[in-house]
Amino acid sequence: MAQVEQVKIAELFTLEESLAGEYLKQFTYPWEALSGIHDLILAIGPTLPKDRYEEVSEHVWVAKSAKVFPSAYLGAPCIIGENTQVRHCAFVRGDALVGDNCVVGNSCELKNVIIFNNSEVPHYNYVGDAILGFHAHMGAGSITSNIRSDRKNIIVHGRVNYETGRRKIGAILGDWTEVGCNAVLNPGTIVGQRSMVYPTTCARGVIPSDSIVKSTGEIIAKTI
Repeated sequence: MAQVEQVKIAELFTLEESLAGEYLKQFTYPWEALSGIHDLILAIGPTLPKDRYEEVSEHVWVAKSAKVFPSAYLGAPCIIGENTQVRHCAFVRGDALVGDNCVVGNSCELKNVIIFNNSEVPHYNYVGDAILGFHAHMGAGSITSNIRSDRKNIIVHGRVNYETGRRKIGAILGDWTEVGCNAVLNPGTIVGQRSMVYPTTCARGVIPSDSIVKSTGEIIAKTI
């Protein structure tokens, strides 16, 4: 497959695979949607079917088919989708819209995120100010770094550099992306559909679709 630099929402995600799909359609770039996640969840939550979802505490909606382990913390507002698991010691700080058939694993932390259906953050992950597409997967210990060390606004670096105007952006993972164990995705990293980031790699900027990040700064095209 040819590598394509995917930056726009319509290029990265199958919008039908998230309750946030209609919301996302109003934006061009994914970072534009991050500031509205809180209000989006508060709007969607009361409309969820009561035969399938329960408001377990104020502004925290959990599907009845989901499994939330006793030691997990769910901060408001958040939505946990159907058949999703939130495992031991997960810390959902709030502003988290988690889709169906997802895994939020042990000791993971979520903050201001949209996680599409069938995505997994299964072990010791930090995911903040981020969007994870359909069937995205983060290996154990991989994290989305969401703020620059100098605290300046984040620039998304690609063939064109995008001034986002935002101080906090984690990573944006397109559909069917794979991030290896202990990889670090620097602020404003965008990973195109079907791309892979190797374990322990430090990734930055726009990773084209159908690519492999083999080591820091080394990106090759997938051959299969």
